[in-house]
Amino acid sequence: MTSAPTRKLGTNGPTTSALGLGAMGMSDLYGPADEAESIATLHAAMDAGITLIDTGDFYGMGHNELLIHEALRGRDRSSVQISVKFGAQRGPDGSWLGVDASPAATKTALAYTLRRLRTDYVDIYRPARLDPNVPIEETVGAIADLVQAGFVRHIGLSEVGADTLRRASAVHPISDLQIEYSLLSRSLEAAVLPTARELGIGITAYGVLSRGLLSGHWAKDREMAGTDFRGHSPRFQGDNLSHNLALVDALRTIAEAKGVSVAQVAIAWVASRGEDIVPLVGARRRERLAEALGSLDVVLSAADLAAIETAVPAGAAAGDRYAAAQMAHLDSEH
Repeated sequence: MTSAPTRKLGTNGPTTSALGLGAMGMSDLYGPADEAESIATLHAAMDAGITLIDTGDFYGMGHNELLIHEALRGRDRSSVQISVKFGAQRGPDGSWLGVDASPAATKTALAYTLRRLRTDYVDIYRPARLDPNVPIEETVGAIADLVQAGFVRHIGLSEVGADTLRRASAVHPISDLQIEYSLLSRSLEAAVLPTARELGIGITAYGVLSRGLLSGHWAKDREMAGTDFRGHSPRFQGDNLSHNLALVDALRTIAEAKGVSVAQVAIAWVASRGEDIVPLVGARRRERLAEALGSLDVVLSAADLAAIETAVPAGAAAGDRYAAAQMAHLDSEH
């Protein structure tokens, strides 16, 4: 076991490793995954000092939580922080049925999560999306009951806007906001990030490699499995993809001059935006995890940051980060 650098999630949140591991792709949405390799990757992350593991109860319909339980077998539960999203409703065919973050659904979902993880608490619990039918005060109030009862340590939010952050934090301290943040997704910088900082709320940044687009490993002719979400993502379509890969090539020039990979520069850039930001990487295999861990050693100078800004300026991406129907569900984008 080694220790990684740490960061504190907001004023009231936990101290975690400066890089977190998002486990979604090990169960869902990016095509087939190898379970043995997934567990080996989780073990390698923990051995490297990664303490923050992010999941959702709807990732593979509980499969992801069961996988994390398996990876934690025989290890010290207190050595990791498990962050769980809930509320996304899905059918047995994997279809998306909306969001339910009502108090009863919130507490029921946690009961199942605790059983699958075989733990008596989760470190951070958060609704995956704002429920349009339930005031955020009611959802946060329900999680606050779970905090009081000892089943949850901290309350987080995901993809909400500045107004919702204010309303939520008036009910109970919020540790962190999980939101997409990368060189290609910077809309949070206008209002959401300043509000989070004003309220003492940390940021766990997902999509730091824009779902592989910024990894430096994506090719225009790459075949995608039918279950791969990226097959429907605007940024991976036609001319948008060509435009975005040209941005990656510009970033590659900077990375090569520093002797590091494109992915390492992209992750380090997100980390450079503030000590209150913890990038989540979605590595599914050990070699990708090792590459991501290398970003912790990348120091970006003022000249590097200026060159990156020139190569990939804010708003440079072609295409939204989700299809229109999903964008409509993002409180953070309204």
